[in-house]
Amino acid sequence: MKIVLLGYMASGKTTIGKRLSKKLSLNFIDLDDYIIEKEKMSISDVFKNKGEVYFRLIENKYLKEILSENDNFLLSLGGGTPCYANNMEEINKENTISIYLEGGTATMIERLIRKKAKRPLIASLGDDKIPEFVAKHLFERRPFYELAKMKVKIDKKTKKNVAKEIVKLLN
Repeated sequence: MKIVLLGYMASGKTTIGKRLSKKLSLNFIDLDDYIIEKEKMSISDVFKNKGEVYFRLIENKYLKEILSENDNFLLSLGGGTPCYANNMEEINKENTISIYLEGGTATMIERLIRKKAKRPLIASLGDDKIPEFVAKHLFERRPFYELAKMKVKIDKKTKKNVAKEIVKLLN
């Protein structure tokens, strides 16, 4: 079984992914961590030193690398991964279950304001600028996220409950 979690930043892909991988006895892979390991630099350093175009190219390369492995795993993507380089076509190949962790705009804004310092894309924005940034981003990205084979709403739910819900869906 290959499971791929996708959704906007702060939707819980990594935390829920780690929980789920334990419950389902699957190897957990975080695409960002995989890229950091392969490139020997942080994601923000890749963006800073080599630019977003380079990042999106290697993101696609490493995504294909992971997906082509025959092992069972649970993969957590970066928030932008589904939106570039036909990545959703790669993700949705027959033996992969893609799951969109769907958070409403208000939920994502609230979570991102709380965790802003850990998010290079928004760290420099004032709290008053985040709602517009998130709303615009979600509007652009949602059509890609909607291509996932399954959707789980995360609003007003704990990460633990979201993980339980996914386990039920998969059984």
